Amino acid sequence: MFTGLIEEVGRVRARRPIDGGIRLQIEAQAVSADLKSGDSIAVNGVCLTVVAQHEAGFAAEAVGETLQKTNLDNLQVGDPVNLERPLRVGDRLGGHFVQGHVNGTAPVRTWTRRGENYWLEVELPPALSRYVIPEGSIALDGISLTVARLNGHVVGINIIPHTAKNTNLKYKKPGDRVNVEVDLIAKYVERLLAVHPRFNHETMDIQKKD
Repeated sequence: MFTGLIEEVGRVRARRPIDGGIRLQIEAQAVSADLKSGDSIAVNGVCLTVVAQHEAGFAAEAVGETLQKTNLDNLQVGDPVNLERPLRVGDRLGGHFVQGHVNGTAPVRTWTRRGENYWLEVELPPALSRYVIPEGSIALDGISLTVARLNGHVVGINIIPHTAKNTNLKYKKPGDRVNVEVDLIAKYVERLLAVHPRFNHETMDIQKKD
């Protein structure tokens, strides 16, 4: 479990194919200080397992569905990646609950400066946009963000200077794809109503009586 508060922007130092996937060597200083093999780490919002440590960072592998559903397969040597270690019991939850289970990718439509801030727009796949609401939470490349505007499948988000400076967003341009993880609470609610349709009707009846 993560919070969507990026700790460090690392760099892809090396990439090589493995059976069914790729092995990434990530250059990082802050997050690698206490990492060990077997630990979890979010790379662009994707929960990966540390398979090795090296002097300047760590290595992790991505295979199968992870590569199909995320932008990790597009990473090249030198690319910046958002990094976050898992939430520890007792830590402050400054963002929102992020699982590191990416639901898909979305292209950047707009990345522009607005005074001291920035405006980001991404176009979600229709299958994901139904889980998004204005002022709700969404994770893009592992960053916990608040939806400012929802126009069809297009999500608009205000980005403060601190977020732009301390994540890989500052390198984005229209057409780049970002990893998307929608709020898991919305998915649980959808599942609950689908499996127990009476719950929806009973809730509405209670509201009417009130």
